[in-house]
Amino acid sequence: MTPVDATLPAASPPEFSLVALALTADPVVQGVMLLLLVASVVGWAVILDKVLRIARLRREVKRLEQALAAGGALPREAEVAGLAAELVRAGLDEWQDGGADESRAERRERIERAMRAAVATGLQRLEPGLPFLATVSSSAPFIGLFGTVWGIMHSFTAIAAARDTSLAVVAPGIAEALFATAIGLAAAIPAAIAYNRLGAELTQLGRRLGAAVAIIGGRLARQAPVRRSGGAAA
Repeated sequence: MTPVDATLPAASPPEFSLVALALTADPVVQGVMLLLLVASVVGWAVILDKVLRIARLRREVKRLEQALAAGGALPREAEVAGLAAELVRAGLDEWQDGGADESRAERRERIERAMRAAVATGLQRLEPGLPFLATVSSSAPFIGLFGTVWGIMHSFTAIAAARDTSLAVVAPGIAEALFATAIGLAAAIPAAIAYNRLGAELTQLGRRLGAAVAIIGGRLARQAPVRRSGGAAA
């Protein structure tokens, strides 16, 4: 019987930190993890940009509503900014270009059409990036699942080659594979929440701007067009 050398160091258990799992994973799984990580970083950059820009638009719409509530056909130029100012300028320009022979309904329709076009153009400037969030939210879990399936296949191949089904052999490969799905969910969940929330915010702001368009159009339609150098309508 061969004696056991007590001086030999015991085999260290495998490390299960996130960094270790990523570094020791199969190259295909590593590629999936890198792709999902890049998508997550870009997604968070899009989310931050949209949150800041929509917050600014919300303040602009609030100032426009407050100015309209104070009376007058149009707010003064110093009272509004951004998309609200573009809406006001579009309405004022269309009002000044009108003729004396058109009816009040025709004048109002023409003014509101110009303001709605300005609103649509302004809201479209906020949409780029939202389709990317939708794509990440819908595809990232499946990309992560692909990495998991591939990693499990690779692990089973390694287990068969080692002819050892102990937990110490099986667990590292399975953990690496499941880590890909975890990254996919970490990328998809914030993107899905942000896409739905930001889309709802844009829809709500669009309705509020539509209400402002109706108010301004109704007030301007009651006045005959006057050529002016600038400023607000009385």
